[in-house]
Amino acid sequence: MTAPVPLPPPGWDFASAHWPDDDCVAAGADLEPSTLVDAYRNGLFPMPDAGQLLWWCPLERGVLEPGRIRISRSLRASTRRFTVTVDQDFEGVVAGCADPRRPGAWIAPSIARAYQRLHELGWAHSIEVRDDDGALVGGLYGVAVGHLFAGESMFHRARDASKVALVRLVELLESQAGSDYLVDTQWQTPHLATLGVSTMTREAYLHRIGPLTAAPPLDWTFSTTG
Repeated sequence: MTAPVPLPPPGWDFASAHWPDDDCVAAGADLEPSTLVDAYRNGLFPMPDAGQLLWWCPLERGVLEPGRIRISRSLRASTRRFTVTVDQDFEGVVAGCADPRRPGAWIAPSIARAYQRLHELGWAHSIEVRDDDGALVGGLYGVAVGHLFAGESMFHRARDASKVALVRLVELLESQAGSDYLVDTQWQTPHLATLGVSTMTREAYLHRIGPLTAAPPLDWTFSTTG
C-alpha cells in the first residue's frame, strides 16, 4: 500500500459557520492539493461555472450508504462481462468523464490537471472497466479521504459499465472498512437512485464525515477482476 502524501495546511478557511442556505456556498480559492483535500474534509467539492471556481455543499447530499447498493439480476450478469482495474488509467477515466459530447460536461482542463495531481499524490483514485478487447468502456473517479470516497464523475461507453465500476468500488470499500464508509455522490439523480443512492441533509452529512475522514487510509492496490 502507498499512503497518500501528507499535505501542508491549506491557505483557505472552509468552515461552515457563514455558509448561505444554498447548495453553492463559496467562490474563489484555488485547486491546490491541500485546498482540495481540506475542502472534502469539510464537506465541499469544486465545480466551475461560467469560468468561476465555485464550491458546493448541497443542502440535500446524495450518498450511497453501506449495504444499500442495489444490484439487479442484469447488473450482476454485467459484472461478469467486464474486466475491472483500479488506478491503472486515471487519466483515461477523467478524459472519458470530461468528454465534451456528454450532456452537462463540466470538467475543464484545469480540473483534470488538479485531480491528476491529486492522483499522483495518492489521494484520487479511479475504477476502470474494460471489455473483452481491453478497451476502456467505463469507469469512475473520486477522492478518498480516510473512509470517505467522494465520487466526482463516472462515464460509460458500454451498457452498465459505469454501474459495474460502482459495484466494484463498493466491494473494495466493504472488503477493508466493513460498514464504516460512505460514498458521496454529490447529488441524487433518478439514475443513481435506482442503484441505492439516497439523500442526507447537509447537517447530517457534515456530522457523519468527521470520523470517516479521520480514519486511516484504505489500501487501493486492488487486484484486477473479471
